Amino acid sequence: MIDTHTHLYLPEFADEAGGGASAVRRAMAAGVDRMIFPNVDLGTIEPMERLADEFPGVVFKAMGLHPTEVSDDWQPALDSVMSRLGDGSGYVAVGEIGIDLYWDATYRVSQMQAFDRQVRRAVELDLPVIIHCRNGLDETLEVLSDVSGVRGVFHSFGGDVDDVDRIHRVGDFYFGINGIVTFKNSKLRDVLGHIGLERLLLETDSPYLAPVPKRGRRNESAYLPYICAHIAQSLGVASSEIERVTSDNAVRLFDL
Repeated sequence: MIDTHTHLYLPEFADEAGGGASAVRRAMAAGVDRMIFPNVDLGTIEPMERLADEFPGVVFKAMGLHPTEVSDDWQPALDSVMSRLGDGSGYVAVGEIGIDLYWDATYRVSQMQAFDRQVRRAVELDLPVIIHCRNGLDETLEVLSDVSGVRGVFHSFGGDVDDVDRIHRVGDFYFGINGIVTFKNSKLRDVLGHIGLERLLLETDSPYLAPVPKRGRRNESAYLPYICAHIAQSLGVASSEIERVTSDNAVRLFDL
C-alpha cells in the first residue's frame, strides 16, 4: 500500500521515542511500503526533509505552501518554497497547495494567486499537484481552468457526485480517499463507484482524520489498512485489489 498523503514529520509525533521515525516503521510493519510527505510551510521543510532522508525509497516528498499559510506577507514565503523546486530537486509533486476558505475567506484572492503560481510551476516541471480544497471548489476550479496540462490529486476528497463531475470537466484528476470514508455519517462511500477505482488513491492525512475504529486518536500511516478495507467493502471487491490498483495509480501519477 502507498500512503499518498501523510505528515509524520509534524510535532504531533515528537512526544514518543523515535518520533516520526517510529511512526514510519509502524506503517511499514502494517504493509505501507511507500509514503508521500507534502510540505505545509517554511517551518515544516527541515523536519520533513530530515525524516524523509532516514527512509530513502520509502518516503517521498512534495514541496508547496499550504493555503492556510497564505496571509498578509505571503509572497516571500512562497518565493522561498518555490526556490526549492527545480530539476533534480527530488520532489515528486508540488503540494500541498490549493484553496481553504473554511475558517476565513479574508485571503481568498491571495490564496488563488499563490495556488495559480504553484500550479504553473508544477506544469513547467512536469510534476503533479496535491490539491487541498476546503470550501473553495469554485475558486480551485477557476484557477485550474486557466492552466493547461495540470495533473494531480484532490487530496482528502469528501465531495459528492456533482463535485466529481465538475472536477472531471476541468481535468482527469485523481481523488485521495482517507478516514472520512469510514465515518458513520459520511456519504463518500456512495461516491466511490462514480469516481472509479482507476482514479482512487489511498491516504491518511496523518495526524488528522483517523479512520474508524481509531477515530478520535492521533492518526498515522499504519492505519491505512482500515481505509483500504472500508473502500473494498464499499465497492464489493477484495482489499488486495484495492491495494494493487491504488498503488499502481500512485506509481503512475507520482512516478515513484
